[in-house]
Amino acid sequence: MRRRHFLTLTKSALGGILVHSLSAQSADAIRIPLRFFTEEEGLAAAAAVARIFPTDESGPGATEAGVAIYIDRQLAGPYGRDRYRYTLGPFEEGTPQQGYQGKATPREIYREGLKSLKGLAALSPSEQDEKLRSIESTLFFRLLRQHTMEGMFSDPMHGGNRNLIGWQLIGFPGPYMSWSKDIDQHFGESFRAKPQSLSQILNRTVKPWEEVEP
Repeated sequence: MRRRHFLTLTKSALGGILVHSLSAQSADAIRIPLRFFTEEEGLAAAAAVARIFPTDESGPGATEAGVAIYIDRQLAGPYGRDRYRYTLGPFEEGTPQQGYQGKATPREIYREGLKSLKGLAALSPSEQDEKLRSIESTLFFRLLRQHTMEGMFSDPMHGGNRNLIGWQLIGFPGPYMSWSKDIDQHFGESFRAKPQSLSQILNRTVKPWEEVEP
């Protein structure tokens, strides 16, 4: 049986946003169980995505949005083991239009790629950037960047976009089914709906696909 690993988080008074902490010594710390990453891998992944989509003057970033948790959940599910990709040989390089044609699953790509980021969380921001630049031509980094964007802007049911941070940054209201109730109320004036997740719009819990698939 695999030993359980946790990513340590701390509650922070930043508008109620839950912020990742690299320190496990905080009295206000909570621990989120990891489904795929080891604790060391989780810390490295969290540090990496925080540099790919950093918190800055425009608003919160991957740390506050819980992107590392999103990636952990995806890798633990059917996507991580390549449930929906043809994975038998022969394996050819293929064209850019064909996408990745290799043998390794996303889980295997991450497990190997994170070895190059060991200890990343303990480095300074400039050192972290230098480390990431050294791998930015690799398949692992391309996946990491893609998953960072997904974790920022997907529905929060998948583990990222906590408190709809990503949608607030870009002004996306969420998957509303209809605007009929708002047309009469705001006719002729500028209107932007408050972002809502699918669960909030439907007023019921929606189980993400990665939790449903075997």
